[in-house]
Amino acid sequence: MIVIDYRDKRPLYEQVAEKIAHLIICGVLESNAKLPSVRSLAMDLSVNPNTIQRAYAQLEQDGYIYTVVGRGNYVTDSQEWKSGRLQEVSDELRAALRNARDAGLSREEALNLANEIYQEKKEGSAND
Repeated sequence: MIVIDYRDKRPLYEQVAEKIAHLIICGVLESNAKLPSVRSLAMDLSVNPNTIQRAYAQLEQDGYIYTVVGRGNYVTDSQEWKSGRLQEVSDELRAALRNARDAGLSREEALNLANEIYQEKKEGSAND
């Protein structure tokens, strides 16, 4: 289910794209599942169809969905978007580590921070 937060400063299309991406990542929307039509989703969310079209375009650009002309939009095979997302996260992590190094964070401090983050995730998963 997609809920739009009108107090959020981000554009509506970004919110919609983020929510759909989350549903894909969590496995709620499976590979090759057909997404609602632009008009249908726009009506459900009470937004302009251009908003949904832009969200779908963003999702396609990010590799989460693909379009079949005349048929609609579908969830990309999970292996395809996972590899693209992993590369994106890897690039972001490299940039963050370079920034941390340039700011004076030692290798040991960076490793300790990474271990803390992984431990938080591990503890969070155990509590679910």
